[in-house]
Amino acid sequence: MFDTKEDRKKMDMVVERFKEEMKKVRTGRAHPDMLSGIKVEVYGQFMPLNQAANITAADATLLVVTPFDPSNIQAIASAIRADQALGLNPADDGRVVRVPIPPLTEERRKEIVKTASSKVEDAKKALRNVREDARKTIKAVEDMSEDVRKRAEKEIDDLTREFSDKIDAEFKAKSEEIMKI
Repeated sequence: MFDTKEDRKKMDMVVERFKEEMKKVRTGRAHPDMLSGIKVEVYGQFMPLNQAANITAADATLLVVTPFDPSNIQAIASAIRADQALGLNPADDGRVVRVPIPPLTEERRKEIVKTASSKVEDAKKALRNVREDARKTIKAVEDMSEDVRKRAEKEIDDLTREFSDKIDAEFKAKSEEIMKI
């Protein structure tokens, strides 16, 4: 019999990676993960913002970034401002960087959903790659009867469909969250 535990684990990792990507997608509320994709140049090298500063959500419309080293405050503000996808305009007072989160327009919300849908396609493509690898493994096993081979392929297809549905459900929930005013 063919064991699908390893393939299930790989597909689970794809879904988890997708969930992490969805956390980075901007909704109408301030969330520290919004800034997780930003790289800041400090001490002559680029590093993720969360390694150079502490990020907190003061309320639903404001993020507060407190640098570990106050001399990096200008670099942090510049890095946040430079990320055009977020469209944020931070202000610093010498100790912390305040990042006001402006309300989203209907048009911008639809644009964000469209961008997030490309991440859905990337995740589903990764699932299909896992499925194809599993099928190659099934075909490579020589002492497997045709019935067992067909059953194993059906099991892999069902597994792929199950994880694809999980991705769709996650995306649907995120889309509703983005479109909610």
